[in-house]
Amino acid sequence: MTRVGTARPKAEKKQGRVARYFERNRVSDGYLLRRDFARVVSSICRVVLLFGLCFLIMQPLLIQFANSIMSTPDLLDPTVISIPRNPTMGMYRMAVYLMNYWESLARTLAITFTASFLQIAACALAAYGFARFDFPLKRFWFVCVMLTILVPPHVIMGPLFMNFRFFTFFGLTNVLPINPPNLLNVGGYFLMVATGMGLRSGLYIFMLRQYMRNMPKELEEAAYVDGCGKLRTFMQIILPDAVPMLVSCFLFAFVWQWTDGFYSSMFLTGQGVMSMQMSGVSEAYRNWFISAVIDAQGGHGFAPPLAETQQIISIGLMIGIAPIIAIYIFAQRMFVESIGQSGLKM
Repeated sequence: MTRVGTARPKAEKKQGRVARYFERNRVSDGYLLRRDFARVVSSICRVVLLFGLCFLIMQPLLIQFANSIMSTPDLLDPTVISIPRNPTMGMYRMAVYLMNYWESLARTLAITFTASFLQIAACALAAYGFARFDFPLKRFWFVCVMLTILVPPHVIMGPLFMNFRFFTFFGLTNVLPINPPNLLNVGGYFLMVATGMGLRSGLYIFMLRQYMRNMPKELEEAAYVDGCGKLRTFMQIILPDAVPMLVSCFLFAFVWQWTDGFYSSMFLTGQGVMSMQMSGVSEAYRNWFISAVIDAQGGHGFAPPLAETQQIISIGLMIGIAPIIAIYIFAQRMFVESIGQSGLKM
């Protein structure tokens, strides 16, 4: 009895709201209904568009993951496309063994973290100089920074290789009776990123400059009044306020250096970094397969099936980018915050 008595006033109240809505719509000559209809259609279109964009972004990862967990019969079955009938993780153990995964992971984390930290430190100093100080040919030097974004690194491959292979220390080794040192190693890689010439350093300088130039100058003036110098003001006033943008640039640097193959192949050959291991996993599997066939059957070995080669490549990609996905999941809040603030200030 109580439920019926409560439901009736709710139904009557709802009918009353609907009646009032249509009454207001009649008074507005149909404008209210057209406006709400346009809002609903716009919301549906946004949902469909976002779903389509997310699907386009996620589809390659989903396909690679599906291929990585297929069994050999599923790989050879043309009717199995995206959903395996007999999923298995057996090939993951093979990929981990071929890529020497855990050792490569630790080495790549150390190199990439150090390089990203040095790169962002150098870019932050350069960005602060462009944002707050006036010096001769300031616009010209900033155009040069922008050119480092536009010019592909492959254009300077030859001069870069020769410069670090026969490093001259401003020409001193050409005068002194010593052989030019070979800096095509980890030390040369760190030297390059620490001097602001790392991968996409120009982009980070631009982003940090745009952020710092919009900071209130009153903060720096107050610090100068309190006796702070320029370097101390930069360390204690500017950097703490720019932490979201610094984290964003650090994540960009970390991801791009993790997957970079250009500088890795030039400076980090033999270090076993993850990008080199991912690019060479198919060749490593082919060599292992041929050796296994020769040991088992004798005579000449033959190449593995193409489907298995593609599968080992997919597995190498999945376990190679897994640390990047984990880092983004933990840092996404600060990353989104920095992007939002930079969008407002730029």
